[in-house]
Amino acid sequence: MQANVGDTLLVHGRTVGQHDKVAEVLEVLGQEGSPPFRVRFDDGHEAVLSPGPDCTVRHHTENA
Repeated sequence: MQANVGDTLLVHGRTVGQHDKVAEVLEVLGQEGSPPFRVRFDDGHEAVLSPGPDCTVRHHTENA
């Protein structure tokens, strides 16, 4: 998985009733755009995230 600052990560809910979470990539901590990423979720909290197979990237150019 590759991402850049400004991209959006969509983390899909893993269980029934769990909603998807959306996070903006604030910093790429891996080499050449690879995880982990420092992200900010819609509710304002920040975390370091190493996305799994339940996550997709929406690149900044796709959002425009």
